Amino acid sequence: MIKSISVRRSQASQYIPDLRGADPVGFRGKPVISTTACGTGCSACVAACPSNAIALDPVRIDLGRCVMCGDCEPACPSAKLSFSNDFRLASTNRDALTVSATHPDIDPVKVSAALRKRFGRSLKLRSVSAGGCNGCEMEINAWGNVNFDIGRYGIDMVASPRHADGLVLSGPISRNMVSALQTCWDAIPEPKLVIAVGACAISGGVFADCSETDRRFLETFRPALYVPGCPAHPLTFIAGIMDLLGIS
Repeated sequence: MIKSISVRRSQASQYIPDLRGADPVGFRGKPVISTTACGTGCSACVAACPSNAIALDPVRIDLGRCVMCGDCEPACPSAKLSFSNDFRLASTNRDALTVSATHPDIDPVKVSAALRKRFGRSLKLRSVSAGGCNGCEMEINAWGNVNFDIGRYGIDMVASPRHADGLVLSGPISRNMVSALQTCWDAIPEPKLVIAVGACAISGGVFADCSETDRRFLETFRPALYVPGCPAHPLTFIAGIMDLLGIS
């Protein structure tokens, strides 16, 4: 008993009462690109990026590809790049995930009236790791823990696709997982939605050009929500899905 009280005293309450107003100290979130001019002919940030997420003229970062490694920040001699702890990164538009000095914020998630009407009070999701490293998968498991407790909004993860309303996709989609992914999707009753979680699911991440991936599934079934990160923070998903469903 004394040990339990000591642990509770040192850790305080782990429950996050206000998920939208949370302040994840130490989290590497949305990139900040300053208006500082780059050195002539400099492409140090591009060379440092392992997932080809950075482009020049103007400098911009595609959060659908960015693995949040932060290697670009120290590599930039002009100190043009930095990272905030802003976890509000999700979008309903793939193209909106690119940030630059003139477009510093990700376009707001668009509320879907149809999804709100159908799933606003109860949403059941089935997770499929299509070749993931288990990073995003661990964060997906954390959605329901004592810290985030996404179930308070009527959103739950289920074991069977037949009980699901949507598919949470993580991983770059390896060729060996194509059939299993399609089988899971086919078993989910209509109407249904896809949510792409993590850089690998959104773009392939560092595996985008790998011959062992097959991403045709996403060419056929466009995600209703893109949740960037490597891994994607639970707060990023929760803020995104609440906005999508119009949950206040």
